[in-house]
Amino acid sequence: MESADLVHARTIPHVLREKVKQFGNRTFFFFKEQEFGYEDFDRESDRVATGLQSLGIGKGDKVAILMSNRPEFLFLWFGLAKLGAVEVPINTAHRGDILTYMVDKADCRLIVAESAYLDPVVPVLKDLPGVERVVVLGQPGEALPALERPVTDYRAVTENHGRYDAPELRWSDPLAIMFTSGTTGPSKGPVLPHNYALLMGEIIWRSAEYTEKDRLYNALPLFHGNAQVLSTMPALMSGAQMVLAERFSASSFWSEVRRYGCTEFNYIGGILPILLKAEPRLDDADNPIRVMMGAGCTKDLFETMEKRFDLKVMEGYGMSEIGLPLMNTLDHRKPGSIGRPAFGCQVKLVDDNDVEVGSGVVGEILVRPSQPYGMLLEYYKMPGQTVEAWRDLWFHTGDYAVKDEEDFYYFVDRKKDALRRRGENISSYEVEKVVNSHAAVLESAAISVKDEMREDEVMIVVTPRPGNRLQPEELFEHCRERMAYFMVPRYVRIMERMPKTPTEKIQKAELRKQGITADSWDRVKAGLELKR
Repeated sequence: MESADLVHARTIPHVLREKVKQFGNRTFFFFKEQEFGYEDFDRESDRVATGLQSLGIGKGDKVAILMSNRPEFLFLWFGLAKLGAVEVPINTAHRGDILTYMVDKADCRLIVAESAYLDPVVPVLKDLPGVERVVVLGQPGEALPALERPVTDYRAVTENHGRYDAPELRWSDPLAIMFTSGTTGPSKGPVLPHNYALLMGEIIWRSAEYTEKDRLYNALPLFHGNAQVLSTMPALMSGAQMVLAERFSASSFWSEVRRYGCTEFNYIGGILPILLKAEPRLDDADNPIRVMMGAGCTKDLFETMEKRFDLKVMEGYGMSEIGLPLMNTLDHRKPGSIGRPAFGCQVKLVDDNDVEVGSGVVGEILVRPSQPYGMLLEYYKMPGQTVEAWRDLWFHTGDYAVKDEEDFYYFVDRKKDALRRRGENISSYEVEKVVNSHAAVLESAAISVKDEMREDEVMIVVTPRPGNRLQPEELFEHCRERMAYFMVPRYVRIMERMPKTPTEKIQKAELRKQGITADSWDRVKAGLELKR
């Protein structure tokens, strides 16, 4: 393909149109009892594009999405792509300052929200002058709420003939802003171009060897890139079918997989121990899954999963900004490894002076694409952070790894202070910000500790203000009301003074080393529940 053609062919709308030509209305995805063909998908996303264009949304405009896994999310995502508009998917658990920050930072002109997630939106609208309108997807017949902005019914927006003025799109045009966890400061918004999504879809498709006979089970939330570019896009590009689930449920996982005949599942680290925790059954290996692809699988889990369920586990490494630059493949796998450099990606390890290190030496993972626009364009409105991340024309991940003589990489540790709990990336900065807003707190440190199941949990170590007494239960309520459920610390440790460096920086490494101490309060043992 000539380069001029490639520029326009590597866009999501073009790929969808090509699939319609190839497959007609063959089923692309399933949701509960519904089936949607390629023509159905193309038509519904056309209607979204037409309706949003009538509301003034066009190329480059940003639209925030607060929605659960459902067909309308997919229609909205592709409809925005057809307009050259930019989706800003928001974790439905966010509220308060974090929600305000993300919508405002991304310059969103419009919020599209499922009615079930309007409660967090209502109180922050006053702090979002750039938001011009809220589009609400409610239950049929449900009345629209009265808000501080004009409100439009989603179904009314999409009741049209699907004819819109299509802009000229290029592979470099922004597709999405997907906020990171904000490990060392406020959450950053990587701007991801169309070719990023296509390259990631191609990497997974090739690595797992998907064909038109495969059926992918997609149970992770669509507001994460995992479900979008590592599940939906590989299905679209390979011609495989997809089963969209509302959410992951351990109790119904295998019955759903068997019901739909799914041959693939994209996991996150916390899911595998949950599946293994179930009582073994004689028919565990009697399932249609041929490959589980994801990240966070240790060597022992790898071998146990494969033996018990008679499938292949395929590990990779990635992050929102860069997709999955390291992947095992079906033909070349090593238990415990995060793989080798994937198709279209260059990877190297460097020391603290950015000098490349050889096999057997721990170094920071640096990445860059082999083709244009295969990774983030920038951190939106954060030029300093963009330049810092891309110094020397390599993206610095902040993660340590080591590689062997065969170029297989092995994850060592996070260089940053990121937390990860059951698949959710959590900003220690954001947790500490909420905790420090409590009147009795002088300072705090959010760290990751291992619970009795060897899963990562969040601990908050707190020093009270002089003359103040602080009860863990009180701090729990303070956090529960101000942050997503998955961010709320399980453990609280109160210290008169935390270990510090000579420059008075808290030594988180020492706190992590101490782990769960005898004086650590545990909200689970205290019987305090969290609602999702």
